[in-house]
Amino acid sequence: MNRKPNRGLALAGAAVVAATLGVHACQSGSSGGVGAGSMVAAAEAVYVPPGEYDEFYAFMSGGFSGNLTVMGLPSGRLLRTVPVFSQFPENGWGYSEETLPMLETSHGFVPWDDAHHPELSMTDGVPDGRWIFINGNNTPRVARIDLNTFETTEILEIPNSAGNHGSPFITPNSDYLVASTRFSVPIPNRDMSIEEYRGNFKGTLSFVRANEPGNMDVAFQILMPGYDYDLAHAGKGPSDGWMFFTSYNSEEEHTLLEINASRKDKDFVAAVNYRRAEQCVSEGVGRTMPARYTHNHMDEATHSAVSEMKTEVYVIEPSDCSELVYFLPTPKSPHGVDVDPTGQYIVAGGKLATVIPVHSFERMIQAIEAEDFEDVIDDIPVLTYESVIAGEVANAGLGPLHTEFDGRGYAYTTAFISSEIVKWEIGTWQVVDRIPVYYSVGHLMIPGGDSREPWGKYLVALNKITKDRYLPTGPELAHSAQLIDISGDQMRLLLDFPTQGEPHYAQGIAAELVMNDQTQFYALSENEHPWAARSEADTRVVRDGNQVHVVMTSIRSHFTPDNIEGFRVGDEVYFHVTNLEQDWDVPHGLAMIGAETAELLIMPGQTRTLKWVPDAPGIYPFYCTDFCSALHQEMQGYARVSAPGSTVPLRWGTGGSWNTN
Repeated sequence: MNRKPNRGLALAGAAVVAATLGVHACQSGSSGGVGAGSMVAAAEAVYVPPGEYDEFYAFMSGGFSGNLTVMGLPSGRLLRTVPVFSQFPENGWGYSEETLPMLETSHGFVPWDDAHHPELSMTDGVPDGRWIFINGNNTPRVARIDLNTFETTEILEIPNSAGNHGSPFITPNSDYLVASTRFSVPIPNRDMSIEEYRGNFKGTLSFVRANEPGNMDVAFQILMPGYDYDLAHAGKGPSDGWMFFTSYNSEEEHTLLEINASRKDKDFVAAVNYRRAEQCVSEGVGRTMPARYTHNHMDEATHSAVSEMKTEVYVIEPSDCSELVYFLPTPKSPHGVDVDPTGQYIVAGGKLATVIPVHSFERMIQAIEAEDFEDVIDDIPVLTYESVIAGEVANAGLGPLHTEFDGRGYAYTTAFISSEIVKWEIGTWQVVDRIPVYYSVGHLMIPGGDSREPWGKYLVALNKITKDRYLPTGPELAHSAQLIDISGDQMRLLLDFPTQGEPHYAQGIAAELVMNDQTQFYALSENEHPWAARSEADTRVVRDGNQVHVVMTSIRSHFTPDNIEGFRVGDEVYFHVTNLEQDWDVPHGLAMIGAETAELLIMPGQTRTLKWVPDAPGIYPFYCTDFCSALHQEMQGYARVSAPGSTVPLRWGTGGSWNTN
């Protein structure tokens, strides 16, 4: 359980923050009747005294950074950056020999992606604290992050996809995560005129097995009309077994979409009965299609990634599997699709709509049973809008995008154009409150807000523009999150804080579900890395042609060995470093002058490998990059490099004694 903050300290800190806020408000000409008392209350609400813990973890996508950031709520403190799809020199992710395979794809080594949507694993529709998943939008991928270690442990490429935006939304028991293609393309992809788009380009909805670590795979794909598929959410309760996807560009246009894909009044939410899909697959409906895509995962025993190429995927089509997909008409250009905690209502955000449409799952089933269809498109029935709509939220702001829920009967929707959060009541469809945010809000997050049991205390607005909110930093400013208290009848802005990269979406979870089950170090006795050294007695240097393997250890405050001679220009030198510490939060680093990679950051009990190719004779220092002790500066060593063909013997040592082969 979380430790309780010291309220005296909280009030003292709040007073300081409030004074600062008051000065800023006067200087910037702010108005609105916010008094010093209100600012003190807001500051107190977010103040977490030194040594105390936040109430929630917030996991925020890094957008074009390719990573995931972890923040504390309510403080807004940055706790960690978790590298996922992008090389990360801070700890050598994507540079060390052990992690390089994690970034392999069918296109080769791709050390970047556009990460949009974190998604927590669930049990019975409630976040369980085991894993968090996130998508790579550009080179279609999904990743698993282990919340015991806060490290990326698995990445799966998605075949037959072009732009993996609508992912990785999870089913209530984490059986599947889904990945829908943003851009339709010919499937299989082939050379043809772009002008032949209509009828020839297709989209895919991929269902990925997710509940068994290390074994993610595409269970099946559904081949869909050539629309752009945006976001998704799973049903729950009565709607369990269904997945809902937004789509736009039902016009099937291929150029100037801001005009040409906005001609129709309505696009669609695709309602997919994935239990029916499972049945069809089990009956052999569909076909196996050749496809090349990678599956990369970390081996827990060896601390090393393995990359394998897969060569086929199972594909089904609505024409082959009846009662699989239905279209729910939705006001034009919808973005988000969100399912309320009861599983009864499906909310879509039409970016160009003047209302928020709320579909009824019960009425949807009734319309299906009555065959109340207004059209059939590519063997997919289009349900009659008036028959499935539960209500429309009027006066909902301009540019409604995303909705989450507080578990007390209220929904909260972002309005991108009017830069506000709108609170409305489920069932009456009436707006009951609204609050401005700064500026151009996209997603929002309530901890557990897309689950069956939201925590419903805080809301985080993820904003795209921050001009006039922070100190200026040239042409580009940091993106922003704003923390809003939703525990009362009226929303209350508590805090602004900058974010890393571009936060598209976030997920939040009670800290107590994660913090008490953390890996603190890796047991040396369980380290099965092929070049691991479990003690200094295991260290050695081995030459195999022009490859030299240095089996090294690190411990406060020296390397073994710390002097090595006998390297030659052009050698491929592999430093395999095992951190012998068996204590929490004592990593060691390794950096080598001239290495064309990054440092290594090696966790206690872990082995990591740095590759170095010396290009000139000389003496080359190496050192620990992580401040580990009072004698950190003394934690260093030297490597001697001689000319090609040199007869200088290979020898190594620590403390003045030398070892040779």
